Amino acid sequence: MLLRQIKYFQTVVEKGSFTEAAEACYISQSAISQQIQSLEKEIGVKLFERKNRKFTLTPAGEHFYNKTVVFSSELERICRETVRIAHKDSAVLNIGYLKCYGGDEFHSALADFIAKYPDVSVNVIEGNHEELYDELRFGKVDLVLNDQRRAFSDEYVNFELIRSNCYIELSTHNPLSKLDKIDISDLKNTPCILVASKGQEKTEQIYYRDIVGFKGEFLFADNLQRARMMVVSNQGVMPIEGVGNSGYFGSGIHRIPLYRGGKPMTRNYCAFWKEDNSGFYVEEFADMLKARFESSKT
Repeated sequence: MLLRQIKYFQTVVEKGSFTEAAEACYISQSAISQQIQSLEKEIGVKLFERKNRKFTLTPAGEHFYNKTVVFSSELERICRETVRIAHKDSAVLNIGYLKCYGGDEFHSALADFIAKYPDVSVNVIEGNHEELYDELRFGKVDLVLNDQRRAFSDEYVNFELIRSNCYIELSTHNPLSKLDKIDISDLKNTPCILVASKGQEKTEQIYYRDIVGFKGEFLFADNLQRARMMVVSNQGVMPIEGVGNSGYFGSGIHRIPLYRGGKPMTRNYCAFWKEDNSGFYVEEFADMLKARFESSKT
């Protein structure tokens, strides 16, 4: 009953008229007035100031309206998710991740999720930063694992996973591989190998040149495996997305931390999803991903 009364109240506010609200709710004007009065009695405050045939919201009424709109939206989302959980065979989770990501946290979290929810269909795509942003923005994926390159937006849930030191991978035959760390200024004459999709090469080059600070020549590969073959053959160094110095990346490759001005360079990794698409499976996968990143620190 209370939910119905709240819906009547919201409709009166949105229509600006008891008569129009009654028509929209398919009840009489006297009935909707009685329901609003019952609501005011239930919560113990006046929501409307009535004067002749006009009304205005009281400060309490305005607060109640704003909060119940948010509540109603959340309740609708919960109901949708409940239906999806009840019909597991129709549940789908679409995930995107960085194609240049070299850690195993994502794949481990994916395995955890599939083991726990075998009836959920999971679709995975890979892409560069901007490609993943567009896929999320246009609703083609539910969640992405991405690095933070822009200010957080209120339109998205910005679920921070970890702030990690930046690393480069280089051939064990490269003299620089003997160093414990390397400053980016020492790579000004060294080619930088980037993993980039067709059409994304210039965007990635601008980011790594102007923001990260690589000043040498840029070489491109369309996937991580090919890029690592270029590293093994000592064609250049590759800035790698990933956490720490663990994980398998080949016996011919050495991974070392990247510095700038004597300080470690860092990068923030996040799971992003739209605020209005926050749901059970999205949040479950994000939590599993967070747990994997947390365990990678130990």
